[in-house]
Amino acid sequence: MGGVMQQKHFVATHGVGHGSWVYYKLKPRIEVAGHRFTPVDLAASGVNEKKLEEVLTLDEYTTPLLEVLASIPENEKVVLIGHSGGGMAASVGMEKYPEKIAVAVFLNAIMPDSKNRPSYVLEQYSAKTPLDAWLDTQFSTYGCPPITSLLVGPKFIASSLYHLSPVEDQALGTLLMRPGSLFIEDLLKADNFTDEKFGSVPRVFVVATEDKTIPPEFQRWMIENNPVKEVKEIKGSDHMPMFSKPDELCQCLVEIAETYA
Repeated sequence: MGGVMQQKHFVATHGVGHGSWVYYKLKPRIEVAGHRFTPVDLAASGVNEKKLEEVLTLDEYTTPLLEVLASIPENEKVVLIGHSGGGMAASVGMEKYPEKIAVAVFLNAIMPDSKNRPSYVLEQYSAKTPLDAWLDTQFSTYGCPPITSLLVGPKFIASSLYHLSPVEDQALGTLLMRPGSLFIEDLLKADNFTDEKFGSVPRVFVVATEDKTIPPEFQRWMIENNPVKEVKEIKGSDHMPMFSKPDELCQCLVEIAETYA
């Protein structure tokens, strides 16, 4: 078998309002490279049948990912990808199933730490993001006590989220986007992630250099706040590297898997 790389299993989460559909370009590329790719629809996302009003905590939102991780055989480990706000869901997976994860890839994602409360990085992000940057995004609340939800609009998609992505992908996002939440109210009172579990999983951060939604400066601030094993860059990528730079992203992820998985 010399020189033939062992098959790796990638499991991927998506950002707020999105679904597993964001990986429609990446999945076939990873599979052609000889690996498995399992994108997960988090609760009330993509084709998951739950409504957002039924999802009140980050743990509930992450349940579909936890079910996938629970099903991984004991002798196997996956490469876990968290994109954008999906970095928080990936972190819950790391806390619950550290033994099932060879490496966690924070793909221009929100990356918490174990020294501050889980909401800390999101609070910093909110403080650094002026409200007018959200353009036609609609904010509302649901539940009791109230939870903030958001639904991104076509202007925000075209000029911030997907500004370097093909126009077809902008159309896809506009058609498929659902309301979502970062569950910051829940995270304000949640227990910290732990060094023993969350902190035991090797982490790699992939910086998208032209991201307007989570700017590179904030991505690098999160890396300083919680240093990782390795930092990689996808040059010329907007917030959606799976749309704007799918070949580069595939190569980057396969390299990470070769090193850590």
